[in-house]
Amino acid sequence: MTAMGRPLIVAGAMLGFTGVAAGAFGAHALRGRLGDERLATFRTGAEYQLWHAVATVAVAVVAARWHSGWAATGGWLFVAGTLTFSGSLYALAWTGSRRLGAVTPIGGVLLLAGWACVVVGALAPE
Repeated sequence: MTAMGRPLIVAGAMLGFTGVAAGAFGAHALRGRLGDERLATFRTGAEYQLWHAVATVAVAVVAARWHSGWAATGGWLFVAGTLTFSGSLYALAWTGSRRLGAVTPIGGVLLLAGWACVVVGALAPE
C-alpha cells in the first residue's frame, strides 16, 4: 500500500469503528433518553457515517492503486464531510439545539464534493 492510500484507509476504518459504536450507543443507551425525532436524527448521522467509512476505504484503495489524486481528494472530503455532517447530527440529537443543525448542510456539501471528485477521477484520462 502506498503512502497515498494508507492514511485514508486508517481514517475510513476509524470512521467505521466509531460509526458502529455510535449506532450501538444510539440503539441501546439513547433509546429511552431521546424522543423519536432526535433518535432518528442520531441514527441518520450513524448511517451516513458508516456508508462514508466504506466509501473512504474504497477510494483509498483506488487512490493507491491508480495513483489518483482525485480519488484521494474525494476520500479526504468524505472524512471532513462525515465529521461535519454526522457530528452535527449527533450534537443536534444529543442537545436538541436547532442552531447546530445549521452546520449539517456544510457537511453535506463536503460529501457531495467528495463524490464529485470521485466522478472526475473516474473520467480523467490515465
